[in-house]
Amino acid sequence: LPYFTEWVKEVFHVDLERRNPTDESLPTVFPQCNVPEEFLNDLEKLKLPYSVEGIARLVRSHGQTLNDIYSLKLKKTLSRIPDIVVWPENHEAVVKLVELANKCHIVLIPFGGGTSVSGAVTCPENEQRCICSLDTSQMNGILWLDKNDLLVCCQCGIVGQDLELYLQKEGFTTGHEPDSYEFSTIGGWVATRASGMKKNIYGNIEDLLVNVKMVTPQGVLHKQGLNPRQSTGPDFNHIILGSEGSLGVVTEVVLKIRPLPAFRKYGSIVFPYFEAGVACMREVARRRCQPASIRLMDNEQFKFGQALRPKVSGCIPQLSEAIKKAYLTKIRGFNLNYVCVATLLFEGDKKTVESQEETIYSIAKECGGIPAGEKNGERGYMLTFVIAYIRDLGLEFNVVAESFETSVPWKNTLTLCRNVKYVVGKKCKEYGISYYLISHRVTQTYDCGCC
Repeated sequence: LPYFTEWVKEVFHVDLERRNPTDESLPTVFPQCNVPEEFLNDLEKLKLPYSVEGIARLVRSHGQTLNDIYSLKLKKTLSRIPDIVVWPENHEAVVKLVELANKCHIVLIPFGGGTSVSGAVTCPENEQRCICSLDTSQMNGILWLDKNDLLVCCQCGIVGQDLELYLQKEGFTTGHEPDSYEFSTIGGWVATRASGMKKNIYGNIEDLLVNVKMVTPQGVLHKQGLNPRQSTGPDFNHIILGSEGSLGVVTEVVLKIRPLPAFRKYGSIVFPYFEAGVACMREVARRRCQPASIRLMDNEQFKFGQALRPKVSGCIPQLSEAIKKAYLTKIRGFNLNYVCVATLLFEGDKKTVESQEETIYSIAKECGGIPAGEKNGERGYMLTFVIAYIRDLGLEFNVVAESFETSVPWKNTLTLCRNVKYVVGKKCKEYGISYYLISHRVTQTYDCGCC
């Protein structure tokens, strides 16, 4: 990635020859564990696998926030980690474990794929009781698939990517692709009320969820039946969604599925400035004609994405790149220091996709945008999965990076972006940070606002 190397040098003034040494050795000192003998004896009787080894406890004491990764790289000693890790294998085992923990006054923290960025798996430093990490990784089975009613039932610990591999072999998909898709679990999707990049077609997790079992100290919370809708309430599913493990342990989940789309196509649109891109996104949302995914990146992220493109070789590809650039800047009059890009993903039958393309590109034209090709669209879509890896690599060169997200009404979108950039930039200067980058993007669109 030669362009990325030059971009890093220019933006952050990083000396790539001065890389922090990476210590690959595992920690040897851990906080002492405090597990009641009664709890250990009962675990043995129930034949529930467990471990009190330091490294097993440490791995399940953190998520993937910048602070988590930075502390681990520095070998910073955490003052509080789980005292014990237990691996139940099914719903019944979780019921027994929760009952046992309640009897012995043990704190339970469910642990899925380890991708949490909310601090939900962090152990409270002042917690004096024994803390047990309930690892769901062994609850990774698919219980049944109903091809007629388009439903799948699976255990909470199955990784989203593994579920999709199974479903796609059968000709189906959930269509749910959160940023943590590679490692996050189905139970984690429910517990965090996750949103996916293709929610415009398939919905967010609350739209996909049909039924769920959650084990609590007072019993199992489980809505009866698999009916498509009920007129009575409250809906227990919505109590469980987003509870982050604070109310109980999600064990089994029933999700809606769809037949695999017959056609899939990427696209992209270049706008002369961010405001034009937001206007286009707003109009697309107003008409409710969103494709599977539509995301708008500002100029800083546009340049970042361009820096990640591979180097082209040969006269014809290089000439093609030069012609595209000349058309954009000389003929259309776009300034590369202001342009922004929307990445698109269309899914469905060929006729539907073609119709969506025509509508989206027509709206974009009204807002001053022009099509920018499939390759740029695919590269921009995949950028979402790459960012986390680049963040962790940056720490080795003293580059600190983090992202945060929110939702906002359409009328406040531009104001929010402008104000956050201003405040963060002001704080950087106050702290003497000379080289920094602040960018924003619109990742999801709704009737009354965006994320």
